[in-house]
Amino acid sequence: MTPDGRYPDGTFVEDTAVVAGRVAIVTRPGAESRAGEVSAVATVLGRLTPKLEKIEAPGSLDGGDVCQLEEHFLIGISGRTNEAGAAQLTDILVSHGYTASTVDIRNHAKLLHLKSGMAYLGDNRCVVSADFPQVGALGGYTLIRVDVAEAYAANCVRINDEVVLPLGYPRIAARLRELSYSVRALDMSEFRKMDGGLSCLSIRL
Repeated sequence: MTPDGRYPDGTFVEDTAVVAGRVAIVTRPGAESRAGEVSAVATVLGRLTPKLEKIEAPGSLDGGDVCQLEEHFLIGISGRTNEAGAAQLTDILVSHGYTASTVDIRNHAKLLHLKSGMAYLGDNRCVVSADFPQVGALGGYTLIRVDVAEAYAANCVRINDEVVLPLGYPRIAARLRELSYSVRALDMSEFRKMDGGLSCLSIRL
């Protein structure tokens, strides 16, 4: 994809699509200013996946509100993702053999998106912020809680056996190394100015 100066939030490409192993879904972002980003992403995904679904009005859905836990998807109801969008995504996922549940994060002011406060590492382990809400669907998972002072690092990404963290969060980095993960820290200072996290910057196929 080529740069498009009309959409300064376009770096946060994760919000425009949800990609699972059996289906890809083009979203309908909750911020009106981002609506124009979707068509370019849909064009690219259409070349890469045989099955492309989409979220329709009145639903709104940001990819940052969707966390895949193997065959189950956790969908955040937020300022960007509404109940209608979550219901549409649930129906699509169920039709492709997945399960899904929702968690309302609208009363959690520090969470722009669900994944602002959590990441799935595989192995039934989730990294979560210290004040992440109680979620029944996570009852069978080991929760690695990030100290309040390092809350931004709850948004991290596992790639193979390496966990990519934002730079400057030594306590969660040390905890992950204790669990035998290799840790790579990246400078996210410019993206953080726009409330962006690591997972926001990619769509992983």
